[in-house]
Amino acid sequence: MLDFMRKHAGSWMIKGLLAIIVIVFVFWGVGSFRSRQADRVALINGEVITVREYQEAYNSLVEQVRSKLGNNLNEETLKTLNLKKKALDRLIDRRLLVGEAEKLKFRVTDEELTRTIGKIKAFQADGVFRKEAYERVLSRNHLTPEEFESSVRESLMIERVGAFVTGNVKVSENEALEWFKWKNRSVNVDFVHFDPEKYRDINPSQGEIKAFFDKNRENYKTEEKVKINYLLFDYNAYAAKVKVEDKDVKEFYENNIDKFRRPKTVEASHILFKIDEGVSAAVIENTRGKADSVLKMIKEGQPFGELAKKYSDCPSKSAGGYLGAFEKKDMVEPFAGKSFSMKAGEISEPVLTKFGWHIIKVEKINEEKIFSLKDTGSAIRKKLADEKAKKLAYGEAEAVSDTAVKMNDLAKAAEKHGLKIITTDLFSRRDALRATGTDIPSLMTSGAFDLSEKEISEVKDVGSGCCIIEVMEKILPKTSDLKDVNEAVRADLVKEKQDEKAGKEAETLLAVLNKGGEMRKESVRYGLSPEETGFFRRNENMGKIGYEPELADAAFKLSKDKPFSEKPVKGKKGYYLLKFTERKDPDTESFGKEKESMIKTLLEEKKLKTFEAWLAGVKSSSQIIIEKEFQE
Repeated sequence: MLDFMRKHAGSWMIKGLLAIIVIVFVFWGVGSFRSRQADRVALINGEVITVREYQEAYNSLVEQVRSKLGNNLNEETLKTLNLKKKALDRLIDRRLLVGEAEKLKFRVTDEELTRTIGKIKAFQADGVFRKEAYERVLSRNHLTPEEFESSVRESLMIERVGAFVTGNVKVSENEALEWFKWKNRSVNVDFVHFDPEKYRDINPSQGEIKAFFDKNRENYKTEEKVKINYLLFDYNAYAAKVKVEDKDVKEFYENNIDKFRRPKTVEASHILFKIDEGVSAAVIENTRGKADSVLKMIKEGQPFGELAKKYSDCPSKSAGGYLGAFEKKDMVEPFAGKSFSMKAGEISEPVLTKFGWHIIKVEKINEEKIFSLKDTGSAIRKKLADEKAKKLAYGEAEAVSDTAVKMNDLAKAAEKHGLKIITTDLFSRRDALRATGTDIPSLMTSGAFDLSEKEISEVKDVGSGCCIIEVMEKILPKTSDLKDVNEAVRADLVKEKQDEKAGKEAETLLAVLNKGGEMRKESVRYGLSPEETGFFRRNENMGKIGYEPELADAAFKLSKDKPFSEKPVKGKKGYYLLKFTERKDPDTESFGKEKESMIKTLLEEKKLKTFEAWLAGVKSSSQIIIEKEFQE
């Protein structure tokens, strides 16, 4: 989550403003219109995470990994990366953070949202926002503007929560020096490597293979698969069939005039002198004194923005205290009342809220405005056209569905209505997640695996359109017969026995060394010879061993008094015995050159830990219910 905040830091303060998008955002708002499926993955403080949201989050992670690994991406890699858990964790974190943002009364105005989206390069041509590009990109990704804008608004709120939680985190020079020493300290160890693959004399009997299979038969189950007929009614394909009359546009405008009213907003900057909850009156008064001192500097002519950068405890300090435009309801009292009673350019005396003392500077006042029919006509026409297209698509789909139920055959119903049925091959849930560039991932939301064979679904919304499906064939998961997977079972058993033998021999040698045995002499009994890594730092390659974080961590725990680890350390290629040789501390004279970057890096790490600890506290006090089939 903090990675997201780093990536988007400061984005909510973007200066750009494009009137046409402002109009659309003011009219339609950015509430989420996601289709909520009956099936849920989790319940977070009463809020549902749907199967569709989960699938979209998982698919997004898979595509990110695929873009990096290409053809090297396989099922084993996906399983190792545990993307399913990561996808669900991200959704849970996001839902919790949005809830915390709402508790803190953080708000994102339509203008801030517009500025943020206007700066996204994917929506620009020659550096300028283009509505056509915006709609095209969203359409390609099967997103509506409402869904995307809601997501961006949530992300901006989450960004503010992160900045608020970590706003007071500091790093001293002494902390940075200690971290510099820890990071640059190096160690040299001797090692012996027990490679499981060298044990080639393992030939399990058929009885052992059967016993292993019986113990692990769940690992050899086939996947459930379905083959379906389907019809997809793409909403965009119906857009050309609808017409919106001028009178319809005018009628909508007149009946929804409040939607076209831009409320009064104030653009302001502030300097916050933060006060923790529950502090004494003396602390509050002492903090007021600090605010008075800064206010005096302002009155003496020092720039407000520069003082905000130096003294403010608010994340907005990096932008000179600028908060953007906000409505009165967006801010806590008495901050809101005071800022809306001031004139442009005016600076307030310190104002006390539950967050602390604020010095407020009103930058600009945007009076209430009602957009005219001329300004809003194209946006209204687009909205009405989309609604009509969706209604038309649904109407045709319902008619086909009724016919299919009567005929008990979707293909015949499609033929009767002049439509062409599409038939898939057999596919599993795993296949569906990988079937990019097809309709199958979208069809997953229609409940293909929940229907019985020959059952026809109701009309289901799948984002970019609606669909009807009929399950033509269904193959339920079953445990394979041993004869069909005998070689795979044998290979797994051999691998397990090789690993066990390597581990046991490593433990035996370690026991001898702990009793005073000489490493080189004793290793010969196993056909091995100790090698030296050479000096390496944390997070570096360990010489011939390569990059092994767990082994490196074990190596740095060794010392002259404790030359061996308590047990063999398992790495990617087997088991290792490590023996401490020498430790080397870094030259602190070079710290001066790296001090600033060290402080900056350590600050980010410290913020991350602070944020993770805070989020863990939020989770522990929240009601999180994960459906059984989605638990680990």
